[in-house]
Amino acid sequence: MNDKQSPQSETVTWTGVASDIALALAKGSVGYLSGSKALVGDALYSGSDAAAKLAEILPLPWRTGQNQKRRGVLRTPQSSKEPLLPILFSVLILMGGLQIAFSAIRDLTRGHLSAPGQAALVTVLASIIFKEAIFQYQYRYFKKKGDGSHAAYADSHRFSLYTSITVFTGTSLAIAGGTFHWHPLLYMDPIAALLTGCFIIRKGYSLVTASVNGKKLQELPSEEAASFIETVQRVHGVIRVEYLQALEQGRYVNLQVKISVNPRITVMEAQDISECARKLLQHRFVHVGEVHMDVVPYDPGYPYKSNQELVDNDIPTLLQ
Repeated sequence: MNDKQSPQSETVTWTGVASDIALALAKGSVGYLSGSKALVGDALYSGSDAAAKLAEILPLPWRTGQNQKRRGVLRTPQSSKEPLLPILFSVLILMGGLQIAFSAIRDLTRGHLSAPGQAALVTVLASIIFKEAIFQYQYRYFKKKGDGSHAAYADSHRFSLYTSITVFTGTSLAIAGGTFHWHPLLYMDPIAALLTGCFIIRKGYSLVTASVNGKKLQELPSEEAASFIETVQRVHGVIRVEYLQALEQGRYVNLQVKISVNPRITVMEAQDISECARKLLQHRFVHVGEVHMDVVPYDPGYPYKSNQELVDNDIPTLLQ
């Protein structure tokens, strides 16, 4: 399997990780200084985004490299990474989410609340704009690449956006309550922090289940698998791609391909064509993991099939 990514793909991926870490530090600092528990929770959610991405892209080379060299066979993406690191990150995320939720409940029960500073509102608004710009950059790149990763980025970004909007709403209402001396609105910041804690717990739980049970295989849409079919059809000896299924597993795509070849060639020639198609897919698409190739003889079908059989038939077809 080709585990290496192109330099541009690594740059795009690490840009997202670095931006999440920077947002977590900025929002956490401003949230602590301004007294906004909701913004602190939003900072923890950004940190959980960075941790989830790190758990996917950080391999364990002291095990994977030795196993691949020793076995010399294809390995699936999930088997090349141990779940220890994702489980560790997910436990930390769950603990952080519970801490934010308990802290928000404690503030709600005490009732002694104060409005957060306006810097919290400016920070969360700027973070939404910055996060959206990074997301558009990553989404457009991976959609153009055609490996299905843009769908995962869109799903992750949606819940991150929900969290930031929740924090923005709660912080702005709490600031308005402090400005107009309307005490009930001061509860909105800890309420937003409580909701943010629930979002963080959900993210930690999903990361735990994905690490323990393995990521679910998701079939790519037909328009995204068209590039794979076009590549296989370029291989000399492939008459037609009878079937192709692209299954997304994490950051990789596994392919199930059935091709038809000339029925008059030998089995060894058919295997060579299959191996050539497999290598071409893995070298051209760095995100392609395991490729299972099936080779069948080409069947032209009726009426061409009958014409072909007539050529090989020694019985005369004309009336004597």
